[in-house]
Amino acid sequence: MASFAGAERVALLLGLSLFFGFAFEEFYAGDLPRRPGGVRTFPLLALAGGSLYLIEPQYGAAFIAGLLVLGSWIYAYVRRESKSETAVEGAFVVPACNLLAYVLGPLTLTQPLWLCVAVAVAAVLLLGGRRRLHDWAARVSTEEVVTAGQFLILVGVVLPLLAGRPPIPYTTVTPFGVWLAVVAVSTISYGSYLLQRYVFPSAGTLLTSILGGLYSSTATTVVLARRAQQEGMTPELQAGILAATAMMYLRVLVVCSIFNLALGRALAPWLLLLAVASIVAAFVCARSAERSVHTADIPNPLQLSTAIVFALLFVAVSMAATFAEHYLGRSGVFTLAGIVGVTDIDPFVLSLAQGGVGGLGIATAAAAIMIATSSNGVLKAVYTVAFSRGRGWTAAAMLGVLAVLGVVCALLIMR
Repeated sequence: MASFAGAERVALLLGLSLFFGFAFEEFYAGDLPRRPGGVRTFPLLALAGGSLYLIEPQYGAAFIAGLLVLGSWIYAYVRRESKSETAVEGAFVVPACNLLAYVLGPLTLTQPLWLCVAVAVAAVLLLGGRRRLHDWAARVSTEEVVTAGQFLILVGVVLPLLAGRPPIPYTTVTPFGVWLAVVAVSTISYGSYLLQRYVFPSAGTLLTSILGGLYSSTATTVVLARRAQQEGMTPELQAGILAATAMMYLRVLVVCSIFNLALGRALAPWLLLLAVASIVAAFVCARSAERSVHTADIPNPLQLSTAIVFALLFVAVSMAATFAEHYLGRSGVFTLAGIVGVTDIDPFVLSLAQGGVGGLGIATAAAAIMIATSSNGVLKAVYTVAFSRGRGWTAAAMLGVLAVLGVVCALLIMR
């Protein structure tokens, strides 16, 4: 049985190294006619690496000796290519591929099968996507790289450090819960921003508005309303504003469901109803609109300062909601919902979803969230008229109708 398993490993090793070798020759056949490595060399390197590792697996002395020999060969190749007048772009990828083929031997013989296949496939995809990757690298600014680093800090550094901390005074939420909410909202915001900027850079107004609504329907509304100053409130801009609002309802539903499935279920019929109504209204407007490729130039929503402000707002809103519920009852929570709707509803929504107000029932929390979305809708209606210089009354009226429907839904929830 052991010999059969060993034969399977060797067969997999040959298959992966051949696959890697075929891909290597195909990608570099025209660019590097004198390249070392390929469909014959890679299997031989992989077999050599695996065999040398099995000779002395405890310390890997034989494998290291072979690695030194391979390194000397790679050094000679790199030195020759650096002096050559015909050196081409990507020449340093060739030594890396040879080194990976050598390491693939012991990797396939000792590690889980999924890892071996994943490494080989990832290497082939990186080879095949070199031109696209270079294009992306040319398009991505230094600021974007810094922003991606900030996102990794939010997820991989700050979040683990806050695990196990006690709840924040005057609330029932923990620092870990607060930062988890920051990460959840930041992920949705950053993901939609990247889609809009790099995957659909020339998308029309409607698609841009949908993506923008995933991270800030208010900001998207302001951008579109400002466009209406020059273009007039066209049906396309009206459709974009309504589509962004529809995404706001869906985003609230997703975030609530992530942290509190029972609350998400209570909100689902009402938020989906308002989202569908917004989408239908946007579709009606879009049918009579002429498509343009003007994109909404919304700045990157992910910054460390933004995340810190969001976390502070989350804690402040949780405390305010706790005091409002304790001293004023449900009416206090509803009043607070109407107030926070004219700022940023996400901290309030996440506070209720995580149980930041002790003793608040699901129905009350759901109704308060509906009131907050309605208040935010009124704010966007005001922004639409103000930033379009009075040209957006029709879109503002539609947002007002959606806000009224949201209040009606809140009353039906509390019935």
